[in-house]
Amino acid sequence: MNKISKIAFSLVTLLLLSPIFAATANAAEPTEDIVGIALSNPDFSILVSALQKAELVDTLKGDGPFTVFAPTNAAFEKLLMDLDITADELLAQPDLAKVLTYHVVSGKVLAGDLTDGMKAPTVNGEELTFDLSADPMVNKSMITTTDIEATNGVVHVIDTVLVPSNFALQDVTMKEETVAKTGLESSTPLLIAMLVTASAIGFMVFKKKEA
Repeated sequence: MNKISKIAFSLVTLLLLSPIFAATANAAEPTEDIVGIALSNPDFSILVSALQKAELVDTLKGDGPFTVFAPTNAAFEKLLMDLDITADELLAQPDLAKVLTYHVVSGKVLAGDLTDGMKAPTVNGEELTFDLSADPMVNKSMITTTDIEATNGVVHVIDTVLVPSNFALQDVTMKEETVAKTGLESSTPLLIAMLVTASAIGFMVFKKKEA
């Protein structure tokens, strides 16, 4: 009888725990890739714009797996202040892709895989260094959120943009959108020609009346 009671107790326990096991299994199955995670979070809007400008969206939608250290909008705003440039000027930088790929590590590296002093090569070619002696840091950036799992890797959120040594800030010429839209600059010679022609015709008519 004692043995039967134990078996019954085990079955009841298993039935009670099965929903928890099922929920855990479902939670562990991500439904979005890395780009999808970035698109679904408005705090990554500048990062998304940068990925689009550097034509890296398709790469990060690939099979991977990739580990991405994703800077927030506040992190990018801090970078813009440090470099004294606008967001448009940052997106126009020839070395933009070098900055973005410095945030990507090949393979899936979860928070539990990190160790103090660990170094990891990035897609950029340069290495990242991790400091876990206090708040978790990658280079000089704090890792604020970890292990946002994607179908093709994992995303960790950071509060400072990582700038590789092979990035060179360059002067970029921004296009005058107002000129392009109105076309005033290109039509100026035509306006002058029309005014000269009208003046000449008016002078000829006046001379004819005088005669």
